[in-house]
Amino acid sequence: MGERVRKVVNITMKEVHLPNGETLAYREREGGDQKVLLIHGNMTSSKHWDLVYENLDAKYKLYAVDLRGFGLSTYNNPVMSIKDFSDDVKLFVDAIGLKGFAIVGWSTGGAVSMQFVADYPGYCNKLILLASESTRGYPFEGKLNENDVPRRFITHDEIKKDVTKTIPVQMAYDTNNTELLRLIWNAVIYTHHQPSPELYEEYLQDMRTQRNLAEVHHSNNIFNISRHHNGLVDGNGKVDDIHVPVLVLRGERDYVVTAEMTKELVEDLGEKAKFIELKNCGHSPLVDDLHQLLSAITQFLGE
Repeated sequence: MGERVRKVVNITMKEVHLPNGETLAYREREGGDQKVLLIHGNMTSSKHWDLVYENLDAKYKLYAVDLRGFGLSTYNNPVMSIKDFSDDVKLFVDAIGLKGFAIVGWSTGGAVSMQFVADYPGYCNKLILLASESTRGYPFEGKLNENDVPRRFITHDEIKKDVTKTIPVQMAYDTNNTELLRLIWNAVIYTHHQPSPELYEEYLQDMRTQRNLAEVHHSNNIFNISRHHNGLVDGNGKVDDIHVPVLVLRGERDYVVTAEMTKELVEDLGEKAKFIELKNCGHSPLVDDLHQLLSAITQFLGE
């Protein structure tokens, strides 16, 4: 799509020490009185919100956290559920005194956001789910060897040994094989447009900061806040504890989050949710059509 002009904005990298022994890094962009918390997904960090910091209206004050085991945050204790991440977010917002904010959760960050809003009322006033996994989780299918038939895994240990996704990506992280990471992202994320070469390289190096790949897959696999069985676990019904307006955004060409997953999401959220399909976008509308994405976000936040 060509080079995008990078804007110079006032972004500060900070960190906060949590009572549970973890330290979370976060980016803060100066802005007005409307506060927005950005929560990233798998294989990313707060770094991947760059284009949003640089282009979202200055009336919004932005916070973007590195979840535990991503970016510059610590990973002292393993994460074994989405709730582990969302409980970190609760400690984080308490530590910096953040209340009365909207949340934008992207992909796995959508699950973290939903869990947080369900568990901790009174903090978030609006929720935006961008290319989010379902309220019923994101099933992990893999193989223990190349000759296996793919099947849905059950345990964290199985996921660690998966030869289709977990081991190859972890090896790419460990050996700085950015060409493999680039191939993966071009195949399923940046299927139409790509970031500028300089920014893409920054993103690839940032991916390698992830230290919890198998744990995130496992957490997504067992996540289920719906009232339905998801093929692995019963839902806990926590979706009913989300009492804020929700905007659900999905790119029409998203190869990561299926239309069926988004249908489940909208169905489980019910009348509190509004759905918008982002035209000609994949799993990263930030890169595919930033203007369309930011227009949808700002319109919803202004309602």
